[in-house]
Amino acid sequence: MDTLVTYTGPEATGDGSARLTLDSPHNRNALSTRLITQLHAGLRDAAADPDVRVVVLGHTGGTFCAGADLSEATEGDPGELAAGRAREMAALLRAIVESPRPVIAAVDGHVRAGGMGLVGACDLAVAGPGSTFALTEARIGVAPSIISLTLLPKLAPRAAARYYLTGEKFGAAEAAAIGLITLAVDSAEGVQSAVADLVADLRLGSPQGLAASKALTTAAVLAGFDRDAERLAVASAQMFVSDEAREGMLAFLAKRPPRWAE
Repeated sequence: MDTLVTYTGPEATGDGSARLTLDSPHNRNALSTRLITQLHAGLRDAAADPDVRVVVLGHTGGTFCAGADLSEATEGDPGELAAGRAREMAALLRAIVESPRPVIAAVDGHVRAGGMGLVGACDLAVAGPGSTFALTEARIGVAPSIISLTLLPKLAPRAAARYYLTGEKFGAAEAAAIGLITLAVDSAEGVQSAVADLVADLRLGSPQGLAASKALTTAAVLAGFDRDAERLAVASAQMFVSDEAREGMLAFLAKRPPRWAE
């Protein structure tokens, strides 16, 4: 099996962190079933290792994560397949939120769709000048349904309305201002330096103290998963197989405006 997520343990990092690196640049680190499975495995390995105090989620290439891998097999009922993908994404986001280890996103690349959900699920996030963020789902006839479970608790309400509806791009400084990320830095090297500083600060906390403190900050988010995840998975699937979404995705692939934007 190809390695799409590289795991580096604390014996190699030397700073008490486990590094999970999205390493599928050929498809912009798209969230295929295989990548999601490997990311789950990395989170479990980190949680089971008593020497791991913090997890750093990074990436190779110019894109942190472009969202779902739309090239995966589509045999079977489209609605059920779409619902299954939505549930798979919800489970991944929940695994990050539930991890007893704090998770830091280290970003210096483009973040779209499900990638936005990953950033929202992390406890802390650092982004560099190569980072751009956008929620373009409405432009292709769908909505950021599942990722709302981790984004809406973090984003300022006015900012959420703006970027959910307009689909416009924004950079790291704006991402920090609206609550999506923790720190915006001005160089790629600055991302690694800021992450190192955060890791050093987190190492001052005890494993029990960190896990219990994190749980206080994530309780409401997990309650949202319990309440809304299945409903959002079904709603997402219904939109994904709709005529409007089909037109939106065909227009995107053909690099032409969809009917409603002509």
